[in-house]
This record gives sequence, structure tokens and C-alpha cells, in this order.
Amino acid sequence: MEALASTGVEELYPPQILALKEGLLKKWDSFVVAAPTASGKTLIAEMAALKVFFETGGKVIYLVPLRALAREKYEDFSNKYREINMRVIQSTGDYNSAEPWLHQGDLIIATNEKMDSLIRHRASWLRDISLVVTDEIHLLGDSHRGPTLEIVLTRLRYINPDLRLIGLSATIPNAREISDWLGARLVHSEWRPVPLKEGVYFNGSAIFNDGSTKRVPKESNLDVVDLAIETMKEGGQALIFVNTRRAAEAVARKSGKYISTLLSPDEKESLEKLSAQILGASPEPTQMCKKLAECVKDGTAFHHAGINYSQRKLIEDAFKANKINLIGATTTLAMGLNLPSRRVIIRDWWRYKSGLGIQPIPSIEIKQMAGRAGRPGFDNYGEAVLIARNSRDERYLFENYIKGEPEKIDSQLADESALRTHILASIAGAFTRSKTELMDFLENTFFAYQKGTLYLSPITDEIIDFLEEEGMIAFKKDNLLATTFGRRISELYIDPLTGMIIRDALNKPEGKKAFALLHMIACTPDMMVLTLRRKDRDEMLDIFYAHADSLLIPDEEKYPSDEILSQLKTASALMQWILETPEDKIVGRFSIGPGDLRTLIELSDWLLYSSSEIAKLLHIRETVKSISQLRVRIEYGVKEELLELVSLRGIGRVRARNLYESGFQGLKDIKGATAEELSKVPALGKAVAEDIKRQVTSIT
Repeated sequence: MEALASTGVEELYPPQILALKEGLLKKWDSFVVAAPTASGKTLIAEMAALKVFFETGGKVIYLVPLRALAREKYEDFSNKYREINMRVIQSTGDYNSAEPWLHQGDLIIATNEKMDSLIRHRASWLRDISLVVTDEIHLLGDSHRGPTLEIVLTRLRYINPDLRLIGLSATIPNAREISDWLGARLVHSEWRPVPLKEGVYFNGSAIFNDGSTKRVPKESNLDVVDLAIETMKEGGQALIFVNTRRAAEAVARKSGKYISTLLSPDEKESLEKLSAQILGASPEPTQMCKKLAECVKDGTAFHHAGINYSQRKLIEDAFKANKINLIGATTTLAMGLNLPSRRVIIRDWWRYKSGLGIQPIPSIEIKQMAGRAGRPGFDNYGEAVLIARNSRDERYLFENYIKGEPEKIDSQLADESALRTHILASIAGAFTRSKTELMDFLENTFFAYQKGTLYLSPITDEIIDFLEEEGMIAFKKDNLLATTFGRRISELYIDPLTGMIIRDALNKPEGKKAFALLHMIACTPDMMVLTLRRKDRDEMLDIFYAHADSLLIPDEEKYPSDEILSQLKTASALMQWILETPEDKIVGRFSIGPGDLRTLIELSDWLLYSSSEIAKLLHIRETVKSISQLRVRIEYGVKEELLELVSLRGIGRVRARNLYESGFQGLKDIKGATAEELSKVPALGKAVAEDIKRQVTSIT
């Protein structure tokens, strides 16, 4: 408790006191803590972690669903516990390594996927883990992230039956079921540090769950803007959730016209500086960057996956510092948005779902958004307001979201693609050596706890057949063994189907041109595929017919499907990147954001590395070389002629091109030039010129 006091904790919240009464620091029991946002769940986990640090010296793993949350926790914990010499480490990327250096850490913060990868690589320190904290454990019910989280928890308990688990959850109706599955004690609380009023706004007035009503003055022709202006006039900030990026940008822009009139000269000056920082955060500012910078001048911002990390961090820090008054955000980003505000406005409570059309957002997600309302230490209360379009909506929203309970959390493990990946990992890691052992392992999952293994058995048989047919596993009597190919696919952390697609493509005799390789990885289930818009169709058809004969994954149909055209669009965007097309033109042409482009680049690097490893297994040396060069081009966004120049530290695509156009086309040219001559190259300068001269001298 002294360690906590040194970090500024003066008193404990009711959920924390309840956890202590249940034996948090006296017993070695696992716990599931189900409580609202900002109710102090994290501190409960920290108390358990400090007990391990001071008493047993074991390792603590803190699992989070997003890299952004890992960074946030790392910054918080490393600052907080520096004085007691707790070694805090974060690990979120590089799925192809056991990262042995992590054994130095006392508290290791990792994404669920990274932890899964570390288990597959059998990291030597896994048995030293004493405590695992799982943030957002209710994401067991998420179709995308749930299966990996479920397998990680099941596997860790399988490896170490004495492991202690602390699961942190939103308030959900079946928290008891999750705690029973984990053999854990349940701490359930509805307490919040700032009271939350939830209501529905319609026709100029909001009705809240406590029976109160509020009339909102009409300041504009938009409900969200009226609600935001009133919040600011009362000294608060607003978060507005909408269902598209364009809407998030529009909300920020339109609100800014009114909010800017309420800013003081000092506030405007501060925002001008922040706006300049936003522009400077990108080496090639795009139109989206410029839009964001303009919004910031007016005291507003937008927040979605299309903006890059540096800009996102600037926006979040400015909002926390009360410099920005309003953020328009997409509903899909709500999970990673830890920004409390006086009022949360949920304009769009529906979203488009592929194959299903427009669907209402699950209640648990709405509750998570609403939970951001109320800033501890600043606000006496928080308000979460859903906007109704008509009286029928008003009744629906009140009954289903305000009065309604969040949905029950159900396991998503029966998804075939997820199960395929994890079954191969079980066999490749020798965690299970037979079908019987595999089913025994699956019996310990949350899915089996909820529904039994009867449904899993036939799917498991189908997956085993697929893995055997594709040469990833083999039977030796009754034993299941991974082949060299299957083991490498598991270590690379790619879907077995991805491995099959890449292997079959690389085995073809056709030349492995850059576009064909980019198209190959765009056809894998592990790639983020760009959405095909109506305006893209003709251009993508032209590209399809132009490249049809050279593609490693040809389409036999005369008229390619939208899926095929989407894959071509993805490959085309990456091709433009390595042809040195300016970033702004790429994001404009393909209707994506800078953040999307960065995600595409990162995924491409991972899948191209995986492709080169598969090519090594196939003994195709020339292809390994081609892919390795393409990886460098993807990393820097350059043509092949600049590969030598970008090998120098501090030289990216812009400086490399400037050097090349100025006559310095390779390391020999740079070695033969003076630093003064090099410094005259645009965007280089004296310091960079001297640095690359030193580098060339040491290399050649």
C-alpha cells in the first residue's frame, strides 16, 4: 500500500475495497472484476501485481486488446513504478520471435496476439509467470479478438495450473459465468466515481433515466452541435460518436464554426501551435492532415483509424489537457478511446455490417461509449445522450439502450478460421499430440464451458483433414505431428489458409514481379483489403485485364467479383506507394486515410516476410531475393533504384529521391562528395549530410 500511496493514491474506491474484502491480497485466488468505466478496476490489478513483485518475484503479464492501450499502460506503469525499480516492458509486435530479453521484465504489457505468439514460440520464461491480468475480458464475445483471448487464457492455465488470473470487465450479465469458467472470485459493482445520467435527445429536449429533462438551446441546424455548444458553455467537453470517418470529420468541422467564437485569445494562440504540430507530425502532410489541423484551430478534432499515431496522440493529449473541446470519433474506435468528457453524444447507434446491412450497435458497445462521460476530479456528473431521429426511435433507444441490459458474452471460438489457426498452433507447439489430447484441451475453453464440445468435434475433424491435406500436419500412428511447413506457418503467426495460398502461388513457374507478389498477399485472409467503391470498378477492371496473365493467383472468371477487384485495389495502392507516388495522392485516389496506408504497409511487411520464409522452405532462392528487396521498398516507399540510398540512417523516400536527382545515386557518389556539397541537397541540411558521410565512411 505504501507503493500505491507514493503514486498519489489517497483513498480506495468501493470496488477496490470490495476486492480487498474478498481476499485480493491475502489469498492466491483468481478474480473477475466487473465494474463500470473509471471505477478503479486497473488499480485492483495493480495491487495484485505489487503483491507478486514484493513477495514472490514472479512475472506479471498485463494483456490488452490494442497496441494503443499497451502504449498507454506502459507509459502509466513505467512512470508510476520507476521509484520501486519495477521493470516495466511492453511487447506488441514481431510475431516471429520468442523475444528472450523479455525475461528481464517484472511487468510485461502485451497484446493478446503477441502473447499468443510468445506461447507458440515457447518463450523460456513462460513458467515464471505468476499473475496474468486481462484487460477488457468481456471481449471474449468479440468475433475478431475473442478467440485469441480465449485460447491464450486456456493455454496459460494449461501450462501453469497454479496461475493467478485477474480479469477486468465491463458490467455484463454473465460475469459470474466467466468467473466460474476461470475458477475465480467475482467482484461486481455498479459504482462510478462520477454519477452518470443516460438519456435520449429528440426535438430539442433530452429525457434522462433519472426522470429529469433538459431543454437545449437551438444554436445551429444540427442537434449534435447544439448539444456540444451547451456543454462547452457549461465548462465541459464533448465526445461525439458517429458511424463513419466522413461523419466524424464533418462533425468536428461544423462544430468548430460555433465553438471557435467561444475561445479566448490565449486559447486560440495555443491551438494555433497545436495545429502546427499536427501538420509537422507527418513528413508528407495529406489533405486529411490539413483538415485535422484546421479543425484544431477552432478547438475541435476528429479521431478515427485513418489518422496516424503521432497525430492521434497529440489530439488525445490535448483533449486530456482541456485544450480541445470536442472530438468527433467513429464508433468502431470507442474501445481504444480512453478520453473521459463531460458529455458523450452518440449520434449514430447503428452501423453497416457486411452481408447484413444496417444493424443496431450492440448495447455493450453503447454502454462502453456512455461510460466515457464524467471526468473524475472535474465533473459532478457525466451525461451520455443518444440522438433519436423520430418519436419511434426515442422509445426504441430508451427501452433497448437506456433501460436495457448489455448482451450476454458468448464464446466466438467456433469460427472456423480462428479454430484452424489455433489447432495448428496446438499441434505445432506439441501442446497436444493426438486428437484425444486436442479435444481434452478444447474442453477447457470458454466455448466448451458454455456449450460443450459436441459442436467442436466435427469442425475439429474438418480442420485436421485440411491441415493434413495441405501438408501442415501428419499422422504417426495415433499421434498428430506438425511438418516443417506447418510448424513454420504457426511460428509466423499467419492463418494456415494464408500459408497455403502463398505456398501454391510461389510454386508457380511465372516470374515473381512486384505487382504479382503484392496481389498475392492481398489475396490472403490476413491482409486488410480496401473497400471497393463504385467509382473504383472501371479502373480496377482495367488493371485486372492488364495484369491477368502475370498474376500468381489468377481468376478464372471472365468478369471478376467485387472481392477480386478489392484485392486488386489493395495491391494497386501498395504499388503506388513503392512507385513513390506522394502519400496525399495515394490516400485521395484510393479513398483511405494515412493511418490506413500505414496499416497496409505494416501488414505487407509481415506477409512479405512470411512469404520469404515460405520461399526458403521451397528452396526458391531468386524469389527470396525478390521478396527481400520488395520488403525494403514497402518499408520506405521507393523505387528499386533508391534501395542503396535508403539503407542509410536518416534517409527516407523524400531525401533519397532528392539525393538521386542531385546526382548522388549510390554510396560511392556520397563517399566522393563533401559534406558541404551534400548539404545543398533539398531537405538534407548540414547535420544530416555530415551524418551520412560518416556512415558511408564506416560502410565502404
